[in-house]
Amino acid sequence: MSDLSAPENFTPLGDMIAATARASPERAALKDEAGSLSYGELDALMDRVGAALQRDGVDAGHTIAICSEASLAYLAVFLGAVRVGVAVAPLPPSSAPASLAAMLADSAAKALFVDATTRALFDREALSLERLADWLAPEGSRPAPVVIDPALVFNTIYSSGTTGTPKGIDQSHAMRFVHTQRRLVAGYDENAVTLISTPLYSNTTLVAVLPTLAVGGRVVLMKKFDARRFLEIAQVERATHAMLVPVQYARLLALPDFDKFDLTNFRMKLATSAPFAADLKAEVLARWPGGLVEYYGMTEGGGTCILLAHERPDKLHTVGLPSEGHDIRLIDEDGGEIGPGETGEIVGRSAAMMNGYRNAPDKTREAEWRDAEGRRFIRTGDVGRFDEEGFLTLLDRRKDMIISGGFNVFPSDIEAALLATGLVREAAVVGAASVLWGETPVGFVVLKEPIDPEALRARVNAVLGKTQRLAALRVVEALPRSAIGKVLKRELREAAGAMP
Repeated sequence: MSDLSAPENFTPLGDMIAATARASPERAALKDEAGSLSYGELDALMDRVGAALQRDGVDAGHTIAICSEASLAYLAVFLGAVRVGVAVAPLPPSSAPASLAAMLADSAAKALFVDATTRALFDREALSLERLADWLAPEGSRPAPVVIDPALVFNTIYSSGTTGTPKGIDQSHAMRFVHTQRRLVAGYDENAVTLISTPLYSNTTLVAVLPTLAVGGRVVLMKKFDARRFLEIAQVERATHAMLVPVQYARLLALPDFDKFDLTNFRMKLATSAPFAADLKAEVLARWPGGLVEYYGMTEGGGTCILLAHERPDKLHTVGLPSEGHDIRLIDEDGGEIGPGETGEIVGRSAAMMNGYRNAPDKTREAEWRDAEGRRFIRTGDVGRFDEEGFLTLLDRRKDMIISGGFNVFPSDIEAALLATGLVREAAVVGAASVLWGETPVGFVVLKEPIDPEALRARVNAVLGKTQRLAALRVVEALPRSAIGKVLKRELREAAGAMP
């Protein structure tokens, strides 16, 4: 648990939505390709969900699970549950059935909600979101009031599993309240229209959905991302905000007719979850109206950095400055704090920190670092360095760093060299086991145009340091990615095999 006090002016999200419903019941709240809900309708639906859960013996402190494509029913169940203190475990439909079964067991969910696309993934009884009306409490029902303790679990997000078995990250109502306050940075207000095209089980998505609803804005849902369809919806709905991962920005800007779409209503685009190349940020700023904000942080919470790219185009190679009230430091391999200008693992502390990993106290302790006063920080596993103005530059994931011949090699440096040739659309570098060097760099690239891989490798190696040089370069049609766009380097390491 966090050693920080509850956030000032803490207000449960359910109360914020209820306040908008009382003041402006006809205000548009949610829309997908099948229908829409006003705030009055959403508020009433949340009450019916809460009352139905209580009727079924699902009480505050319990958990439900949802595994479904994005829909109005999905969000209504999610929001109705947290209103009555029931935590939600949103599960990724892209996971294998065995992995989903493990997550479901770990969550101890009292009820499971599915849709037609996910029902076959489970062998236990589940409630259908398409037939939600059959389960809901009668119209006009209201749940018994629940006092929401800020420390109560709001949701359990299961990590993407890029490094192995997903862990359940318990996030509190206090942590989610802090996320809603980021509306001040991103410019959310009651006239905001946030277009959502990333999955609802992802923290990336929720940190855009929740602030929008907290201030009475409108959320427009896409079941899945399609670049052209995204632009069509953004134009018709006059979208003002979007949270996208870097690979989505790249795919949108690559459309030949991108510049023909009217995107002038955009106030702010947001990005998180994966490394965002400086040249891609610059292209977004040049071609897409409105500002660009990059968040750097973890689902586990701790410290967040924010880059207001439109205000500091000279800092696009960084992830910005620590957010107000966030304490971000660097530590060495022994856990000792290091000074300015040095390179180390990033640790962070703020009012937005996970309670811990569900059912995994040992892993929770491994994710924590404490300073000399005993204050709790969350370890990111990322390696970085602060510049003279306090902007943070990410170098790599600590676990992805290659140790070749006793030297530390950052894959990001080699990836940057590959991209700088202008011949490579995407690049990822991993360490392969080597008899001679312990580990040696192996690259995987998606090419813009055909070129001999050996010629490209020789060209890049000519500008790299001796320990950085690629032992092999493999051309692939696409890099393996999670549903939220993170490159699955674990899979690439397996594909790289062993080298001399």
